[in-house]
Amino acid sequence: MKKYIVKERIEKLKKEINHHRYLYHVLDRQEISDSALDSLKHELEKLEEQFPELITADSPTQRVGGKPLDKFKKIKHKVSQWSFNDAFEKDEIIDFDKRVKKFLALDRDKEIKVDYNCELKIDGLHIVLTYKNGILVSGATRGDGKIGEDVTQNIKTIESIPLKIKQDIDIIVEGEVFMSKTIFEKLNEERKKNGESLFANPRNAAAGAIRQLDSQIVKDRELDCFIYDLSFFEKSEFLKSQVEELEFLRELGFKVSDHYKKCENVDEIFLFWEYWMNNKEKENYWVDGIVVKVNSREYQNRIGFTGKAPRWAIAYKFPAEQTTTVVENITIQIGRTGALTPVAHLKPVKVAGSTVSRATLHNQDEIDRLDVRIGDTVVIQKAGDIIPEVVSVVKGLRSGKEKRFVMLTKCPYCQTKVFRSEGEVAYYCPNKSCFAVELRKLSHFVSKKAFNIDGFGPNKIKQLADEGIISNFADIFELKKGDLEPLERFAEKSADNLIDAIAKSKNITFGKFIFALGIRHVGEEMALDLGELLSTLSRIQTISREELESIDGIGPKVAESVCDYFSDEKNLAMIDTLLGLGVKIENIVSVPGKELSLKLKELTFVLTGTLQTISREEAKEKIRAKGGNMSSSVSIKTDYVIVGEKPGSKFQKAKDLGVKIIGEKEFLKMTL
Repeated sequence: MKKYIVKERIEKLKKEINHHRYLYHVLDRQEISDSALDSLKHELEKLEEQFPELITADSPTQRVGGKPLDKFKKIKHKVSQWSFNDAFEKDEIIDFDKRVKKFLALDRDKEIKVDYNCELKIDGLHIVLTYKNGILVSGATRGDGKIGEDVTQNIKTIESIPLKIKQDIDIIVEGEVFMSKTIFEKLNEERKKNGESLFANPRNAAAGAIRQLDSQIVKDRELDCFIYDLSFFEKSEFLKSQVEELEFLRELGFKVSDHYKKCENVDEIFLFWEYWMNNKEKENYWVDGIVVKVNSREYQNRIGFTGKAPRWAIAYKFPAEQTTTVVENITIQIGRTGALTPVAHLKPVKVAGSTVSRATLHNQDEIDRLDVRIGDTVVIQKAGDIIPEVVSVVKGLRSGKEKRFVMLTKCPYCQTKVFRSEGEVAYYCPNKSCFAVELRKLSHFVSKKAFNIDGFGPNKIKQLADEGIISNFADIFELKKGDLEPLERFAEKSADNLIDAIAKSKNITFGKFIFALGIRHVGEEMALDLGELLSTLSRIQTISREELESIDGIGPKVAESVCDYFSDEKNLAMIDTLLGLGVKIENIVSVPGKELSLKLKELTFVLTGTLQTISREEAKEKIRAKGGNMSSSVSIKTDYVIVGEKPGSKFQKAKDLGVKIIGEKEFLKMTL
């Protein structure tokens, strides 16, 4: 990359980061998520590492915090307040370990070694507490690292902070003020009822509380605090390690997190990180990573600090669910129903633990709303298995060379003019013979939630379609071993495996069969509902649109689409051919003896969040096996909302409507 381009990018990054850091640290406001801001800072740090001559004194990498607010009295810190450098990858922790050992001039061939203490990185507000003769005399925010804000009266309202410690000594300690998830949810519920804006996260809520002029408001917020560092104590020579320091702080009467561990090497650090990455949601506060500290205080003193951070510690962050990257192109993807979906091709970036190079932009209206352009730096998000999506555009980083995207007027595959129905956001290719649409239909037909043909992914579908071997659903069940063996990447065993998988897939429930057909507006849940409500092919083929619309949960669009599909002679002929090729449609409700196990009959469930012991699909199968119904949305008719980790808006809607909310354990007991 040319130096002048890097310089321009660095200047824009500095301006953007300073803007967001001012909002975040000074005004307690937030326009982008913490993880997205971390991503911008990380990009800046990497560019400055490559071009150190471009580092300037005003760079965000050279400072700790923002300018303190004027509404509080200032406190000059006796001990400078540092922030930790961040790591996001294992290699960065390995490099940190090497730097520590190199700085200590340790010979790795000898038995001398460095161990580390790993602690949880609580997502709260950094606080500095000063005690004289064992009495709390001041509490201050970090501020700019040298001067903070005097929030002593507010700090005194936090019950976990002792007003008097157990020894009459002069000390300065540091910790993290936070708001529990429970209190955070309660606070936002109250604000919603009062028509007030909601806090984005507990960290913002805690910071906003600490900076209230009225200490009674702070008291009502029920804040909490963990202390994790003894930054000044003249007689601390007896403390030999970070672990001993934490134990001493606890002895003095401070609340210290129990979740720390001494690690002998980087492998143990990784194990600690992985455990908490998977278990952080069990705690009643937000955790966004771990902090790795050299355990020996002697080594800490020898290693010292850089201009902004300790050399002997590093924050090892959990995978961000939001991050920033660059839109390199926008293309169109054709779906099974002919819908044209804009897809952003991204500069590859890690988010939620996996590398992402594409994100959905949904439709032209969404592109216009976001004002996303080719070349933009964007915030993307991904949670678990959810498809990545663009959340917002970092417009302050635009260079002026970005290009607007305009929806195509013709299908990029068959050149048929696309259309957009009144009241809909998507554009469609109307050509029922469009090759791209047929490929998507075939891939959908064999997918896990439909016929579930193992080993028959989109690449194999395209290969067989390109060779002219398959062009419709029926062709799949007419495949022979001899059709496959001559093809590239099809050895004798793989051909046998695919033929066996096709044969095993022929028995299918009615609901999954309907879903496999790819009827427009009919998703998985709707297909399963139709399968249970209508029971037979003859019933769904003859039901009128009016009858369908009279069924609860089926709207005009679904009714019209279903009736149109089953009134098309070509579709009916295809279904007859499939049945003739041995496809057997089973109705799960009609299985003999099923009545005895219908514990959940007529109960409707909605699932939100991630379950720990079973997948979402397994949970749905358990509900259906007991006669229950799954719904994709919460309404007054919902009986139960099952809440896993990181629930979405359905959780809040269930509380608003008074729908019964259950956890994973309670749900599993119901399905026994």
